Amino acid sequence: MPIEIKMPALSPTMEEGTLAKWLVKEGDEVKSGDIMAEIETDKATMEFEAVDEGRIAKIMVAEGTDGVKVGAVIALLEGEDEESAPQPAAKKEEATAPAPLDADHGKPADAAVAKEEKPAAPAPAPTSAAAHQDGERVKASPLARRIAADKGVDLSGVTGSGPNGRIVKADVEKAQPGAAAPAAAAAASAEAPAAAPKPAQVPDIPHETTKLSNMRKTIARRLTESKQQVPHIYLTVDVQLDKLLKLRGELNAGLESRGVKLSVNDLLIKALAVSLIQVPKCNVMFTPDQLVSFHRADISVAVSTPEGLITPVVTEADSASLSSISTRMKDLAARARDKKLKPEEFTGGTASLSNMGMFGIKQFEAVINPPQGMILAIGAGDKRPWVMPDGSLGVASIMSATGSFDHRAIDGADGAQLMQAFKTLVENPLSMLA
Repeated sequence: MPIEIKMPALSPTMEEGTLAKWLVKEGDEVKSGDIMAEIETDKATMEFEAVDEGRIAKIMVAEGTDGVKVGAVIALLEGEDEESAPQPAAKKEEATAPAPLDADHGKPADAAVAKEEKPAAPAPAPTSAAAHQDGERVKASPLARRIAADKGVDLSGVTGSGPNGRIVKADVEKAQPGAAAPAAAAAASAEAPAAAPKPAQVPDIPHETTKLSNMRKTIARRLTESKQQVPHIYLTVDVQLDKLLKLRGELNAGLESRGVKLSVNDLLIKALAVSLIQVPKCNVMFTPDQLVSFHRADISVAVSTPEGLITPVVTEADSASLSSISTRMKDLAARARDKKLKPEEFTGGTASLSNMGMFGIKQFEAVINPPQGMILAIGAGDKRPWVMPDGSLGVASIMSATGSFDHRAIDGADGAQLMQAFKTLVENPLSMLA
């Protein structure tokens, strides 16, 4: 049997990818660890390593192919082809069954295989072809395939009564051309997501179209699921920034010799992380049967790229220094835009932060990044009238921050405590450095 090389899942959110480039060709010898291909996922372009040793017998998916499903066979390592071994048995089947036979007598070749493997085993219950496909390949005897081609029968809709659900001659002769087995249809509908809405009709206006990237498809799917499945609750606070801006200036003066320049966002990442440790009921993840509480704060930070948003993770942000957060964030953001992040650098995270202040957006409500329990949306800081601590009216730099919380896991009062803790830390920034 040939060894099937299948499309790998190179990230937790990957359902399909683009086979960007083959680095081997048919006839090449490969061993474990050899780089075989470059695969574009929904987040990055990654190298695919060989696991088995052997010779590339056939490349099944050409480079540049989009939408290759995870688990689909993309190449074969040298071995006996699935259909070559059963050929003598198929000839016996053809010779001994000149007329249509029932399911029990129409599969001498298949029965022989079953007998050799397990003499006393009873015939297995019929199963749908959809349930026993190997990748995209339906298990069927060569004679059954030939008859199906002559009759115009789609084998994916035929129930197999042979060993391990293999389709045999009698199964095909019973099938109607073009008919699909109810079991196969049911299996397909169970595996497939809900039918997508029909695309809107494009108006007769001059336009151009752009093919959706894997990243854009994943963003669309995940955010739709989040809004449909996660009950959001939104809480907003106004935060005075003057002390934080002053501290940032002082720190940058001291860090200049080290080539480090802190952004306001770096300090806000730190403030959110410390807030999550102070209010642990918000540093959680909801699952259908349990609530996961985290003991550190890893912050996913939204980074805009030409193809869409990606959220690299600043790990242990609650205990990391500001200079470390700043250095790592600049590196992660640069590699995110170049699609060079590793899966572990954009997966995980206990909460997210999205800052649109640089675009002048005063306030917005972000969509939770599942399976996290919350995301903090940061608006622009600007000068506003403000009541000073002594009760006088003055002007201060004010920023609006909105937390989106998964109400299944986080109660409103707990979310309010987190927002209050965040506000206190930003307005008294030395406290988050202690």
